[in-house]
Amino acid sequence: MKIIITGGGTGGHITPALAIKDIINTLNTATDMEVIYVGGSNSMESMIIEKQNIPFRAVKTGFIERKVFTLKHFKTIFANLVGLVQSMIIMRKEKPQLVIGTGGFVTGPVVLAAKICKVKTIIHEQNAYPGITNRLLGRIVDTVMISFEESKSYFNKSKNIELTGNPLKKELFSIDRKQARKDLDISESDFFVYSFGGSGGQLRMNDAIIEAIEEIKDCNDLKWLHVSGKRLYNQMLQQVTEIPRNMRIVDYMHDGAKALIACDLVLGSGGAITLSEVTALGKPAILIPKGYTAENHQEKNARLIEKSGAAFVLTEKEVSGKDIWQKVQRLMKDKDLYHKMELASIKLGNNQASDKIKEIIVGYIINDGKK
Repeated sequence: MKIIITGGGTGGHITPALAIKDIINTLNTATDMEVIYVGGSNSMESMIIEKQNIPFRAVKTGFIERKVFTLKHFKTIFANLVGLVQSMIIMRKEKPQLVIGTGGFVTGPVVLAAKICKVKTIIHEQNAYPGITNRLLGRIVDTVMISFEESKSYFNKSKNIELTGNPLKKELFSIDRKQARKDLDISESDFFVYSFGGSGGQLRMNDAIIEAIEEIKDCNDLKWLHVSGKRLYNQMLQQVTEIPRNMRIVDYMHDGAKALIACDLVLGSGGAITLSEVTALGKPAILIPKGYTAENHQEKNARLIEKSGAAFVLTEKEVSGKDIWQKVQRLMKDKDLYHKMELASIKLGNNQASDKIKEIIVGYIINDGKK
């Protein structure tokens, strides 16, 4: 029995795909099941998945800009048509029982090929505002799994919609907070801020934190860990005269789950997986949604968290080091506000997403999706 998972382009699509792979591994039938990942050639997923020892098949694909039509569009359309044919060949050869897509443009040709080959299909949408690929696929797939109630209206032509939430890393629920703080050299009396701008980093967040360093360095009961992103790390270090002793700046955080569990406050962007992890752990947050994401979906995600009372939102246009520092100080000093935001975050958290997704997958591999 085989299941194909597809999704890529960014960590926001690859991370839930890997989490779904982990869910499949927990099934009673997992020993008789093979998961194959289909992604773009020379893509982020091609580098990540092969390191996970998961069988990987590459297909051609490309992102179609929705602005002025140029010659590049013809090349991209041709690449996607080639990817569709390649995906159909994979379907014929592997004969999967189920194909699951998590978004990104590579999901389009792979899921469409599955439908042409009469394979059962599921897509998972992470964001409150769905991406165009998933919105289009929602019309033809057998089930759409969504993470926010607000996104249901974008799938009104879908056969079946299930509110599942975002699948989360199993490490988030297996690490002890006290041990995590000890490992990161954070005392129980320290107020620990963990800041990061997604898998690629965030330039505007880095700049704002550089502006705030003069204030950060004089706060004795504060510890701060900032992840700059690999491509922005050297640039950030060149702009920092001296890194305060109560602050660490790293290019990438391999123990991201540990830092999330250990921290008191998250400073992040508006990626859907990040927000699901933050609320699952009941963390208050300051959010700086990336302004250049497709159809500004990060701000739409972040505003939902802000509306609930679990976060402050600062757009990239308005954020400054002063803004960030004022809000950090406020949460350090105002225990009632901190507790209120903590409770709001806990209320938003969905720790049952994996169980719900597992139930849906079992429905397809055991009884062909019939309830």
